[in-house]
Amino acid sequence: MSPRLTVFFIVEPPEYQVMACYLAASLREQFGDTVALVGYCPAPKLDLVEPQVKRVLAKLGCEVRPFVVEGRFDPPYPHGNKILATMEPRDTEFSCFMDSDILCLRPNAVDNITAPGRVSLTPAAWMGWGDQDMWQVIYDIVGIPLPDERVKLMKQKKGDGKVPYFSSGLFSFPEHYRTAEGKSFPQVWYDVAQAVDANPDIPQKRPYLDQMTLPLAIQKAGLDWNILPDTQHFILGGRSRGKPLPDDREIFTVHYRKWKVLKEAELTGLAKTLLEKHAGLKKLHLTPEGDADAAKGDRRARKAARAAKSISADPVDAG
Repeated sequence: MSPRLTVFFIVEPPEYQVMACYLAASLREQFGDTVALVGYCPAPKLDLVEPQVKRVLAKLGCEVRPFVVEGRFDPPYPHGNKILATMEPRDTEFSCFMDSDILCLRPNAVDNITAPGRVSLTPAAWMGWGDQDMWQVIYDIVGIPLPDERVKLMKQKKGDGKVPYFSSGLFSFPEHYRTAEGKSFPQVWYDVAQAVDANPDIPQKRPYLDQMTLPLAIQKAGLDWNILPDTQHFILGGRSRGKPLPDDREIFTVHYRKWKVLKEAELTGLAKTLLEKHAGLKKLHLTPEGDADAAKGDRRARKAARAAKSISADPVDAG
């Protein structure tokens, strides 16, 4: 049977191209051939993707496709690449975006992370760009009412629920859904993001714009959300950094952000084992955060690793 789901992610030099290889290998291990894989690279950087990365992804059945970034956001907004990649055409029933710094840990099924007529995703871990009063301003910009529903953020232990706010690090959606105006969910998301981005009343919208506008786009498109358990998108780091994974439930997928965080969780060995199993390669010449063993003796690897470390320091919402 043809796959019902395409899992797609960003393949961009320097660090995301390497993380993407580990992600793709883990997807092949845990989903097998039930999913199609596509890696997207900003068109100007396609020729900079390492040949070894392209060979590995090809062996994993993952096509690397370019997408246009010039003129899509003004000024350019690299964190919006997931919105732009989401807008690219795919022909499966569902698509699922995953951040490149994700690793799949155990066998999984398409039905576990998709739902007809819904965008499946998890609450964000926290909201660092503003307080709850900002939501009314944002909803007024887009012209839709503030929802009555409240949800607890992923890492929230106490207190009341918040205005729905979700992670954009992992989400799936129905590909063939269209609004009455004929727009897809990704097209609506892009329009909503542009409207909020252009409004001066939201001073801290970047780099949080993609995640900030995700719940509004779902509502604007006439869809609903399907909240996944955190076992399908378990965020490492924060206050739980260095602690073992929970033993009271099975964790299917971890979002690690930095290679050293994955190492602290004792999961780098699994990542490398799966890469060898499915791509026949024990290690890449480049590794996230400058893995000294893999980068030793390779000048280009060390240079890319230093660039990756610099980029990884950019502020991102913990979602």
